[in-house]
Amino acid sequence: MSTISRHQSRQSSRIVKLLKLTTILSGIAAPAHALAAEAEAAAAAVAAPGFEEIIVTATRSAENVQKVPISIQVLSGDVLSQRQVKGLSDFAALLPSVSFAGIGPGRNDIFFRGIVPAGGVYSATGYYLDDIPITDTASGFPDIHVFDLERIEALSGPQGTLFGASSLAGTVRFITNKPRIGSFSAGYNVEGNKFGKGNYGGGAEAFVNIPISSTIAARVMGFYRKEGGYIDNTPNNGRLADGSPAVLTLGDNNPATSFTLDNGDIARDNYNPVETYGGRLSLRWEPADGWDITPSVMAQRQIADGYFGFDPRVGDLQVHDYDTTRQDDKWYQASLTIHGHIGDWDVVSATGYHQRQTKLLNDYSYYTVTYDGFGAGYESYLQFFDQSGCTGSGATLKCSTLLNPTQFYSNVRNQRKFTQELRIKTPSSWPFDVTVGGFFQSQHNETNDNYGIHGLSSIVGYTGAGGGDDPDFANTFGVPVAQGGTMVLGSPAVKNDAFYLTEQDTDFKDYAVFAEGHYNIVDTLKITGGIRYFWTESARTGFAGVAGSAAGTAATFIPTGAIGCAVPFPAERLQCRNINPLAKDQVGRYKEQGETHKVALDWQVADQKLIYLNYSTGFRPGGFNRPLRIRNVGTAAAPAYESETLTNYEIGVKSIWNDIFRFNAAIYFEKWNDIQYGVVVAGAQGAGFTGNAGNAEVKGIEYDATLKFGEFTIASSGAFNDAKLKGDFCNFAVDTTTLTISQLSTCVRDQPIPGTNTNTPQVAAVGGTRLPRQPRFKGTSSVRYDTDFSGYATYFQAAALYQTGATQDLNETNAALYGDTRGFVSFDLSAGVRKDSWSIDVFINNAFDKRGELTRNTFCSIDFCANSARTFTIRPQFFGIRFGQRFG
Repeated sequence: MSTISRHQSRQSSRIVKLLKLTTILSGIAAPAHALAAEAEAAAAAVAAPGFEEIIVTATRSAENVQKVPISIQVLSGDVLSQRQVKGLSDFAALLPSVSFAGIGPGRNDIFFRGIVPAGGVYSATGYYLDDIPITDTASGFPDIHVFDLERIEALSGPQGTLFGASSLAGTVRFITNKPRIGSFSAGYNVEGNKFGKGNYGGGAEAFVNIPISSTIAARVMGFYRKEGGYIDNTPNNGRLADGSPAVLTLGDNNPATSFTLDNGDIARDNYNPVETYGGRLSLRWEPADGWDITPSVMAQRQIADGYFGFDPRVGDLQVHDYDTTRQDDKWYQASLTIHGHIGDWDVVSATGYHQRQTKLLNDYSYYTVTYDGFGAGYESYLQFFDQSGCTGSGATLKCSTLLNPTQFYSNVRNQRKFTQELRIKTPSSWPFDVTVGGFFQSQHNETNDNYGIHGLSSIVGYTGAGGGDDPDFANTFGVPVAQGGTMVLGSPAVKNDAFYLTEQDTDFKDYAVFAEGHYNIVDTLKITGGIRYFWTESARTGFAGVAGSAAGTAATFIPTGAIGCAVPFPAERLQCRNINPLAKDQVGRYKEQGETHKVALDWQVADQKLIYLNYSTGFRPGGFNRPLRIRNVGTAAAPAYESETLTNYEIGVKSIWNDIFRFNAAIYFEKWNDIQYGVVVAGAQGAGFTGNAGNAEVKGIEYDATLKFGEFTIASSGAFNDAKLKGDFCNFAVDTTTLTISQLSTCVRDQPIPGTNTNTPQVAAVGGTRLPRQPRFKGTSSVRYDTDFSGYATYFQAAALYQTGATQDLNETNAALYGDTRGFVSFDLSAGVRKDSWSIDVFINNAFDKRGELTRNTFCSIDFCANSARTFTIRPQFFGIRFGQRFG
């Protein structure tokens, strides 16, 4: 590292430490608070005294956020607009307790307080659009376009009582603006923007609220947004940043299979643009006093090209990709909410149907490069002949041109989810209140994964020197063993161009009954208790593997019941199924039931000053492991993994002082037990295994503070997390005698599992290891000045985002391959004027174009693709201008 680099690093570190200190002191020095987001919204009224009351529905009842005894942050509609929030990565940056990881829009997951899943299927974070969960069970939340929202609520900690299975670590809720009866309103925004060194973009969004009659209203919203790219896919004909050649050659172990990669055909600058469009239609009908019925439908399509991380070895915001990377993400949700009163009982029914389809193409070349480096024995799929290089026919057929062996990944996922919840609340005249409810969810996921080579389905058999009419070469493909190849008998394509195929259907069903009640012990002291009983089950059927596993004893052909499936598979899906020795019908099933609960005590010490204690638990369901093929041994039965649980102990304060300062804070301790941990079992072929490996603990504090004086509003929020494993995670191994897989009862560090020839360590993760992806400290601060300038309402705002570095994996070896992200500070600036119905805003985000590292990731496993790791950062410098109008 140069002297200048070391100086910049030390300077950056000092800035982070200084900002951390100032934000902590701001919360201690003055006894007052407001959620940073809410305070910014309230500041929109020039020098308005006091704080706007924020009503939330986090407890399934409308309450002032300052009286809810849980840690909750709210981003109001005004704040979402002021901070240019348009999607998941934008709002996650403003929530100190939230981190996220992934590889692009629609392919990101969000986490609370460092609870980052290390295995399993379900998400650890609940994701709701109004009352309907749209949490994805695979990877990547829908990147909901943020417009015409009332607010976003972020609930930290386990929410298992009211929100269920996937709210282990926390819950994010998007609350839309509802139709308003009796009043007309409308509005629109148009925007032009540009990434500093990247492309131009822009968009338009509009809404209209129409009163149809005295009891019916409709609200319509639509949007279109195009963002220019900022990542360059550069030609690989130069050198990497370290001076080494950028050219990659496959088949070095055998000149007959040598192939040089070239991305010249697809190389271009700013190759990751995003196009998003969609809309929402809502109706509200009040058929009688005390009743309202709200049907709604929302749809969105997002097309994201390219990668959203860069390869530092190639250059700043640059990569070398060799094949198309593109995701087409379409979803819609229909919902029906009925709210009314039967006598004095309050009743709510929420029904939802969510359907999502993602079509993904992804460059997978670096996986090919990795396997090529293992030696000649791993080159079998690098040695096939392209028909374009063949001459002659029949016995005289000779082929000399190798098929381009670089791999691609394609995926088509279809998800359908039906949700029904019914809640009944006791009359308000009772001395206590209880909400009782029932929940049902049915979800069907269809997965189609192809790890393929373009043209593999149409390769030709080898005839050449030593071939010709020789029957030994009949039905063979590739370079003969005599020439250093690994001749393949029969086609290696499982289906179409797929070398490795997954065709699976998974059905999930979740049932729950729950109750949560409140009782005032005295006027200023209230106790809350809640419990949720749940039943969860899943069933998976289908195939995952290569041609060899399809034809072997680990698969059955469904139409005939015969063992072994001929390749290529027929066009119809699910004709071949992996055999499950643990079930008579060969279907992979999992069932579980249990309960979660909470107890909270809140004390209204004085007006606008609340202290609370909160104990809550949450869970994430377990699942099915498909049997694993063990080399040279057979098929091993893989037991299911059970649910993991999170227990939260929290003490918090919510207070307002002199109507100029709000301060909310929470100190928490969380115990994460039976963590679902994914490993590759020594000797297993091509698939991972998930087991319940051990425990972890999280200690932390999170707070928001806002000070208002005169025309200034100063807001700050932050979170500190100390999250680490509690004890070693022993690895999982196969017993070759009984062909079963289990966790080692004891394990020794730096020692391999006895009987393995791969030096698989006994310890899969070392006790004391930090939980990955979550910085120890993350915060945001802003200063806003509102004034009146010649009759124009004018504002100027400066904001900072800052966080410390983070590890990237629980496994020490993998974490070292990734490397830790570095801490950073970035600044956003904005200003605007408003008069009558119109407004103009100008903004520049990441004003000094810093590379704030969020995560590091690879598309394939880091232990295979370490040389293709990408760094995912906050978006580079981004500036624009927005014009808007509001009517009514």
